[in-house]
Amino acid sequence: MSYTDADVSAARAAMNKYRGKLDGEVAAALAVVGLSAERAHKEAEMRDDMIRVAHESGASLRQLAEASGLGRKTVTAIVEADQPQD
Repeated sequence: MSYTDADVSAARAAMNKYRGKLDGEVAAALAVVGLSAERAHKEAEMRDDMIRVAHESGASLRQLAEASGLGRKTVTAIVEADQPQD
């Protein structure tokens, strides 16, 4: 696999965002934690979008809670977050 200079620069910038001026194991751990948190956030957003799509398509809150591993209250909040307020 080959990488462009832009790929390498983007990876370094992403890691430096979390590790700051630190070096060594602490810096590496902070970079991993920060990048993992970013990925988890993106995945949660995608999950929430798919929950809304499934609900609009007819899935019940119970089905969505079981499939996602979330509680019904959480699923309800996700579904209602997309609805316009009066």
